[in-house]
This record gives sequence, structure tokens and C-alpha cells, in this order.
Amino acid sequence: GGGRKPWRQKGTGRARAGTIRSPLWKGGGVIFAPKSRDYSKKVNKKVKALAMKSVFSAKAQDNELRVLNQLVMDAPKTKEMVAVLNNINAQKALIVLPENNEAIIRSANNIPKVATTTVSELNVYDMLKYDVLIMTQESLQKIEEVYA
Repeated sequence: GGGRKPWRQKGTGRARAGTIRSPLWKGGGVIFAPKSRDYSKKVNKKVKALAMKSVFSAKAQDNELRVLNQLVMDAPKTKEMVAVLNNINAQKALIVLPENNEAIIRSANNIPKVATTTVSELNVYDMLKYDVLIMTQESLQKIEEVYA
């Protein structure tokens, strides 16, 4: 739209106008409109693996890594999960599971500053974001297979 000049250039007493789609006009265009862009960066596999290893070693040195023999819940009970977290002294924690476990995920879902993830979805950002890293023996074995 806006192909025709709204009025002639000279002689009307009005401001010059070339198109009705000008940003100054009602219904016109937007000046420097937002453009959708992809800000994602590619990180090399070896660099990503090195970052994971360094975060694991830092967490282990700072005693922020808790390894449980097993973490089993029959039904999703937030109260039981809170008790487990209090026993191991973890307020802001990331629970790393070997695979999706609906009962554990739903138990931890409603606790503030607690998140769950699986070994396959584990990333450096989440590991650094949470103070304590909680994992089972099975999770640790899977991580060792991938990064060792």
C-alpha cells in the first residue's frame, strides 16, 4: 500500500508527503521495528565437555556435590522431598536424575529454589545457578560414561 502520493508536492500549503505509509502517519510504518534474531552461539563439543568437567570438580572441591545411594519416591509428596533436602542441608539445589521420574519431579516442582533435570539435559548454566548438586549413584555413573 501507499504507492500513490497523497497530494502534490507544492501549492497546497500542507507538509510534503510521499506515502501514507510514512511512520509519521496514523497506520504508517514503525521506525526501526524489532527484528527477530537468533542470538544462540555454537560451542564446540570439547569445550562444552571441559566446562562440565571443571564445574563438577569445582562443586566437589567446595563440598557442593551430594551423591545419594538412591532417591526413590512411591508417590509425589512435597513434604517428603523437603525432609530429604533438609537432611542433606540443601536449600538451593539441582537434583540430577538418571532418567525422568515423575514422582520425584512432581515432589520437587513446588519447592522454591529447587529444580530437577536428567543427565541428558544437564548443562553448565543450571549447575552454576544452584548452590548444591544432588545426584544418585546411577546418575554419577551415567555422567562418568559421557565425560570421563
